[in-house]
Amino acid sequence: MPTTAPSDDTTPDAATGDRFAREVADLRAGARTWTALTLGQRAGLLRAVRRTVGAAAEDWATTAAATKGLSPTHPLRGEEWLSGPYATLGALDGYIATLERLARGGSPLDGVPVGTAPGGRVRARVFPAQPIDSVLLSGFSGEIWLRPDVSVADAARTAGLAQLSPSAPAELGLVLGAGNITSIPVLDVLYELLAENRVVLLKVNPTQDLLVPIFERALAPLIEPGLLRIVRGDGEVGAALTQLPAFSHIHITGSAATFDAIVWGTDEDAAARRAADDPRLTIPITAELGGVAPIIVVPGAWTAADLRYQAEHIATMRLQNSGHNCIAGQVVIVSSDWPQREEFLRALHAAYAEAPERPVWYPHATERMAAAAAAHPTAQHLADGTRLLVQVADPDDAHDLETTEYFAPVLGVIALPGTGQEFLDAAVAHANDRLVGTLGANVLIDPDTEAELGAGFERAIADLRYGGIAINAWTGVVFATTVLSWGAFPGGTLEDVGSGIGVVHNTLLLDGIERSVLRGPFRPFPRSLTGGGFSILPTPPWFVSSRTAAAVSEGLTRYQIGKSPAVLAATLIKALGA
Repeated sequence: MPTTAPSDDTTPDAATGDRFAREVADLRAGARTWTALTLGQRAGLLRAVRRTVGAAAEDWATTAAATKGLSPTHPLRGEEWLSGPYATLGALDGYIATLERLARGGSPLDGVPVGTAPGGRVRARVFPAQPIDSVLLSGFSGEIWLRPDVSVADAARTAGLAQLSPSAPAELGLVLGAGNITSIPVLDVLYELLAENRVVLLKVNPTQDLLVPIFERALAPLIEPGLLRIVRGDGEVGAALTQLPAFSHIHITGSAATFDAIVWGTDEDAAARRAADDPRLTIPITAELGGVAPIIVVPGAWTAADLRYQAEHIATMRLQNSGHNCIAGQVVIVSSDWPQREEFLRALHAAYAEAPERPVWYPHATERMAAAAAAHPTAQHLADGTRLLVQVADPDDAHDLETTEYFAPVLGVIALPGTGQEFLDAAVAHANDRLVGTLGANVLIDPDTEAELGAGFERAIADLRYGGIAINAWTGVVFATTVLSWGAFPGGTLEDVGSGIGVVHNTLLLDGIERSVLRGPFRPFPRSLTGGGFSILPTPPWFVSSRTAAAVSEGLTRYQIGKSPAVLAATLIKALGA
């Protein structure tokens, strides 16, 4: 996820320490307060946060939309309801339930179906977590897969993380917030507090400065007792904060370049430090850093409606938030031997071109798009030049598409030979070996083809080295379904960080996580009645092609706030008209 790297090797000077001395002192007092709270009191505190988030939700969503150039009547403004307050409310509900189970002497895994995934991995079917989930995300199910070395007994013993020892002394953590999705910094703060027992200084990205007063209202129950402080600042301020001795840990959502600048510095000695394995940073750091996300399209016998729907699905994966997502699908992998390939590509071109236009707003995104256009002179400039579609005849010519996270509306298409298991295995290997990053991968497959592949399909999913995998879904929904984990596939190091280190979200507070796998329905309602997984949604509200997305997204969030059956019924009626 591109962001601004610190411009020089900054040491903590007196000015930086003085500027944030009050915040640090407040957090030290807040750490003592947090340690004194029982699990029940912590759950009560989160219920208070839930109320203040609900009260701030409308200002949150409308301000976020305005900062991204979306007018009050823009058809895609609903994105800011779902990716802001809606996701936050879901996380709060999950953490409250976990704290309450622990307070009763139970385990977060109580009642969760646990089975075995390929390679002997433990997998927990954590979603739907409650009956309403089957309505709000009709037809979706989600699992957390643990690392192969984690047993069922290990999982049960460690579920709860820091909340298993609530009286342990709390520490101070620094969170450097993302600038693209407004719930990211809030969700990162909650995870630090609950999974790691750290009170937090949050430095927001400058793109979210206008949201700071709203965050302060929404998170007031955490701010008042000193559990959270929110500050503004540019990259140099962030760099200086990382060197303050008050913090025991740093979490960053951003780019590998920023991560490296924090860990190794940017001065003339940075390379020598790295070669000597002598990082400038002397405290632990976790990170979510994005990558190039594949969309693997497994060939099958699709109807014309299937082709249109999945083309709109892929357009959504790239164009949601104008492509400024660390998990935006960037490389579509199709079969050169698929008889329907050309028909599918025509549908994809139409869906990508016809989605509502919106500003390319993230800093430096237009420059990255220009670089992609220069590398591919035959790229198609669509939607008045605000998005690029690059069809590469030879996969060997796709190096930049596979190694540069454009973080902008640039969608590449490559073709590999084969059908069935042969194609799927080749596509998985290509994604693993050629695409930069391990954050998330998307796989589209019709139910008949999946049934034909049988165990081979699940083995291929196990072979995908990604921290989030979406089958007939988009990994952006993995991010928003906060009972699932969010983070890179294990293996990132200080020397080679890849898509990051560690996970966030994970409201059951499970340990030893390898990945999360989300499944969605291949076909929407009413075609879902004839195969493809049950669903009552004609078009999911996050689709850029949904005619009712704005109203449904707002309605779902308002239902989450008040749990009113009348609001839910009215929202579902609107959704059925999508």
